[in-house]
Amino acid sequence: MRIYLDADACPVKEQVYRVAERYGLPLAIVANAPLRVPSQAGVELVVVPGGIDVADDWIAERAGPGDLVLTADVPLAARVVESGARCLDFRGGEFTPSRVNDAVAARDLSAHLRAMGLPTSGPAAFSPKDRSRFASALDAAASRLARAMR
Repeated sequence: MRIYLDADACPVKEQVYRVAERYGLPLAIVANAPLRVPSQAGVELVVVPGGIDVADDWIAERAGPGDLVLTADVPLAARVVESGARCLDFRGGEFTPSRVNDAVAARDLSAHLRAMGLPTSGPAAFSPKDRSRFASALDAAASRLARAMR
Protein backbone atom coordinates (compact mmCIF):
# COMPACT_ATOMS: atom_id res chain seq x y z
CA MET A 1 0.00 0.00 0.00
CA ARG A 2 1.46 3.31 -1.07
CA ILE A 3 0.71 6.70 -2.52
CA TYR A 4 1.81 7.41 -6.09
CA LEU A 5 2.08 11.09 -7.02
CA ASP A 6 2.09 12.06 -10.69
CA ALA A 7 4.30 15.03 -9.85
CA ASP A 8 4.77 16.77 -13.18
CA ALA A 9 2.74 20.00 -13.00
CA CYS A 10 1.26 19.04 -9.61
CA PRO A 11 0.11 22.15 -7.70
CA VAL A 12 -0.32 20.36 -4.34
CA LYS A 13 3.01 18.62 -3.70
CA GLU A 14 3.48 20.19 -0.26
CA GLN A 15 0.10 18.91 0.95
CA VAL A 16 0.98 15.42 -0.27
CA TYR A 17 4.34 15.45 1.52
CA ARG A 18 2.72 16.55 4.80
CA VAL A 19 -0.04 13.93 4.68
CA ALA A 20 2.38 11.11 3.81
CA GLU A 21 4.55 12.09 6.75
CA ARG A 22 1.58 12.50 9.13
CA TYR A 23 0.29 9.00 8.42
CA GLY A 24 3.67 7.34 7.83
CA LEU A 25 2.69 6.23 4.34
CA PRO A 26 5.17 5.31 1.63
CA LEU A 27 5.14 7.86 -1.19
CA ALA A 28 6.49 7.46 -4.73
CA ILE A 29 6.93 10.85 -6.40
CA VAL A 30 7.09 10.16 -10.13
CA ALA A 31 8.33 12.84 -12.54
CA ASN A 32 10.07 13.29 -15.88
CA ALA A 33 12.78 15.50 -14.34
CA PRO A 34 14.51 15.70 -10.96
CA LEU A 35 12.56 17.52 -8.24
CA ARG A 36 13.42 18.69 -4.78
CA VAL A 37 11.65 16.40 -2.33
CA PRO A 38 11.71 16.25 1.45
CA SER A 39 14.12 13.85 3.06
CA GLN A 40 11.61 11.89 5.09
CA ALA A 41 11.21 8.20 5.64
CA GLY A 42 9.24 6.39 2.95
CA VAL A 43 9.60 9.09 0.28
CA GLU A 44 11.05 7.91 -3.02
CA LEU A 45 11.68 10.15 -6.03
CA VAL A 46 11.38 8.22 -9.28
CA VAL A 47 12.69 10.11 -12.32
CA VAL A 48 11.55 8.51 -15.56
CA PRO A 49 13.18 10.30 -18.47
CA GLY A 50 11.82 9.89 -21.93
CA GLY A 51 8.47 10.29 -23.60
CA ILE A 52 5.43 12.17 -22.44
CA ASP A 53 3.58 9.18 -20.94
CA VAL A 54 6.54 7.37 -19.39
CA ALA A 55 5.73 8.56 -15.85
CA ASP A 56 2.10 7.54 -16.32
CA ASP A 57 3.18 4.10 -17.58
CA TRP A 58 5.48 3.64 -14.56
CA ILE A 59 2.64 4.41 -12.15
CA ALA A 60 0.04 2.33 -14.01
CA GLU A 61 2.33 -0.72 -14.08
CA ARG A 62 2.68 -0.64 -10.28
CA ALA A 63 -0.53 0.75 -8.77
CA GLY A 64 -3.19 -1.69 -7.70
CA PRO A 65 -5.70 -2.49 -4.98
CA GLY A 66 -4.87 -0.72 -1.72
CA ASP A 67 -2.84 2.03 -3.42
CA LEU A 68 -3.75 5.69 -3.82
CA VAL A 69 -2.83 7.54 -7.02
CA LEU A 70 -2.84 11.34 -7.24
CA THR A 71 -3.07 12.75 -10.76
CA ALA A 72 -4.89 15.16 -13.04
CA ASP A 73 -4.24 12.91 -16.05
CA VAL A 74 -7.52 11.32 -17.16
CA PRO A 75 -6.04 8.39 -19.15
CA LEU A 76 -3.78 7.50 -16.20
CA ALA A 77 -6.75 7.73 -13.84
CA ALA A 78 -8.71 5.35 -16.09
CA ARG A 79 -5.85 2.83 -16.06
CA VAL A 80 -5.30 2.82 -12.29
CA VAL A 81 -9.01 2.76 -11.42
CA GLU A 82 -9.36 -0.27 -13.69
CA SER A 83 -6.52 -1.96 -11.80
CA GLY A 84 -8.31 -1.39 -8.47
CA ALA A 85 -6.37 1.58 -7.09
CA ARG A 86 -8.11 4.64 -5.62
CA CYS A 87 -7.43 7.83 -7.53
CA LEU A 88 -7.85 11.50 -6.61
CA ASP A 89 -7.46 14.53 -8.84
CA PHE A 90 -5.65 17.65 -7.62
CA ARG A 91 -8.96 19.45 -6.97
CA GLY A 92 -10.13 16.81 -4.49
CA GLY A 93 -12.41 14.79 -6.73
CA GLU A 94 -12.22 11.02 -6.75
CA PHE A 95 -12.04 9.15 -10.02
CA THR A 96 -14.61 6.39 -9.55
CA PRO A 97 -15.28 3.99 -12.45
CA SER A 98 -18.30 6.02 -13.62
CA ARG A 99 -16.61 9.41 -13.13
CA VAL A 100 -13.48 8.34 -14.98
CA ASN A 101 -15.59 7.10 -17.90
CA ASP A 102 -17.36 10.48 -18.03
CA ALA A 103 -14.00 12.29 -17.90
CA VAL A 104 -12.60 10.18 -20.74
CA ALA A 105 -15.70 10.88 -22.86
CA ALA A 106 -15.50 14.64 -22.16
CA ARG A 107 -11.78 14.65 -22.99
CA ASP A 108 -12.40 12.81 -26.27
CA LEU A 109 -15.25 15.16 -27.19
CA SER A 110 -13.08 18.22 -26.55
CA ALA A 111 -10.28 16.74 -28.68
CA HIS A 112 -12.76 16.08 -31.49
CA LEU A 113 -14.13 19.65 -31.32
CA ARG A 114 -10.60 21.09 -31.39
CA ALA A 115 -9.75 18.90 -34.40
CA MET A 116 -12.77 20.42 -36.17
CA GLY A 117 -11.42 23.89 -35.41
CA LEU A 118 -14.03 24.74 -32.80
CA PRO A 119 -12.96 26.56 -29.65
CA THR A 120 -13.00 24.71 -26.35
CA SER A 121 -12.25 25.94 -22.88
CA GLY A 122 -9.71 24.41 -20.53
CA PRO A 123 -10.13 23.86 -16.83
CA ALA A 124 -10.79 26.78 -14.52
CA ALA A 125 -7.80 28.32 -12.76
CA PHE A 126 -6.64 26.39 -9.69
CA SER A 127 -8.02 28.16 -6.61
CA PRO A 128 -7.47 28.14 -2.84
CA LYS A 129 -10.82 26.37 -2.56
CA ASP A 130 -9.51 23.60 -4.85
CA ARG A 131 -6.39 23.27 -2.68
CA SER A 132 -8.53 23.00 0.45
CA ARG A 133 -10.88 20.44 -1.09
CA PHE A 134 -7.88 18.37 -2.20
CA ALA A 135 -6.25 18.53 1.24
CA SER A 136 -9.46 17.31 2.86
CA ALA A 137 -10.00 14.47 0.37
CA LEU A 138 -6.35 13.41 0.61
CA ASP A 139 -6.42 13.39 4.40
CA ALA A 140 -9.53 11.18 4.42
CA ALA A 141 -8.08 8.77 1.84
CA ALA A 142 -4.69 8.61 3.61
CA SER A 143 -6.37 7.96 6.94
CA ARG A 144 -8.24 4.98 5.47
CA LEU A 145 -5.03 3.72 3.84
CA ALA A 146 -3.10 4.01 7.11
CA ARG A 147 -5.83 2.13 9.02
CA ALA A 148 -5.78 -0.64 6.41
CA MET A 149 -2.00 -0.99 6.81
CA ARG A 150 -2.31 -1.69 10.54
